[in-house]
Amino acid sequence: MSTNPFDKDDHPQPQDPDTPEGHVKTALRKVFDPEIGLNVVELGLIREINLNEDPAVVDMMMTTPFCPYAGWLVQQVKQESEPVAGKSVRVNVLPDVWDPSFMEDPGILSGWS
Repeated sequence: MSTNPFDKDDHPQPQDPDTPEGHVKTALRKVFDPEIGLNVVELGLIREINLNEDPAVVDMMMTTPFCPYAGWLVQQVKQESEPVAGKSVRVNVLPDVWDPSFMEDPGILSGWS
C-alpha cells in the first residue's frame, strides 16, 4: 500500500451491495454531512465496514480534522448501521486526511466552496 494519502490505491475497494457489509453501506447513504449536503458514502468518508468483529466496526474519516459535526455524524452512522448489522457497532474516526478524490464522483463538488 502506498504511503501517499492521495494515491487511489489506498482507497477501499467497493463493497458488493448484496453482502451484509454492502447492506450497511447502503443504509449509511441516509447519513448526510450537514455542511456539504452529500451522504457519507458519496463523500468517501466510510473507509471500511467489518461485521466479523463484535461489536461490528465502521471506520470513517471526517472532511476536516476539526469537523464541528464529528460527534453527530458518528452517532448517525452508528444509529443507521446497527439495525442492519444486527448487532452493536463501534465507529472509529480515522486521523486520515480527506480529499475529494475519495468521493464516488468527485465532480459533484465542482463549484462548491
